[in-house]
Amino acid sequence: MDSPAGPRVLVIVPAWNEEACIADTIAEIRATNPSVDVLVVDDGSADQTAARAREAGARVAILPFNVGVGGAMRTGFRYALRNGYDVAAQIDADGQHDPRFLPQLVAELETSDVVIGARFAHKGDTYVARGPRRWAMVLLAAVLSAVAGTRLTDATSGYRVAGRRAIHIFAEHYPAEYLGDTVESLVIAVRLGCKITQVPVDMRVRAGGTPSQSPIRAAIYLFRAVVALFLALVRRWPADFEQGLAEALRKAA
Repeated sequence: MDSPAGPRVLVIVPAWNEEACIADTIAEIRATNPSVDVLVVDDGSADQTAARAREAGARVAILPFNVGVGGAMRTGFRYALRNGYDVAAQIDADGQHDPRFLPQLVAELETSDVVIGARFAHKGDTYVARGPRRWAMVLLAAVLSAVAGTRLTDATSGYRVAGRRAIHIFAEHYPAEYLGDTVESLVIAVRLGCKITQVPVDMRVRAGGTPSQSPIRAAIYLFRAVVALFLALVRRWPADFEQGLAEALRKAA
């Protein structure tokens, strides 16, 4: 990651009211991965998130109102595509994603198009999810594993990297709906011919800010994600990557 001959990596940090921890998150990304560029997409924050991000040295894109993680990430993928990046990585602003794992995820792109930083993938993982939320996560992982043709333990992880083929696809088709940015985006990638794999990572607790979802609401939304998953499976998408790319270029012209 610190080699000048390595891929150009853009770390996209979607952020909504994260002024308490955005500077520390950016500082840790830059300290552990000095060759990457960092783009913070301020998703309509009402606090000083954008200002704190600029002060920390990140590039900042400001959305005029809150559109959700999917809309913020689509903005980041379009920035990555237009500026010729080889890799687009998502790291959340709240400090849960440890950027020391980023080189391992990027290395896996040599043989894959999308790499997930996955919980529940190794013994000794300390991340805990219980009850309906955990059941939904297990169901989603099982279905996505069957769709992708590989074992995935954490389909809802937002810690992931995308290579150039996936950047092309996500710049046009990344879902804006809640959890569409995780589950539905994987279905889209698979149906357009992308290879998906995972790398075990350790997730941390939030370093600051306020979670956008309570545990009960998170469970409800996860069940909604199950419905969204099956809708994504039956929805019409471009037949293959080349068709998807052609449609994206036609719309951009």
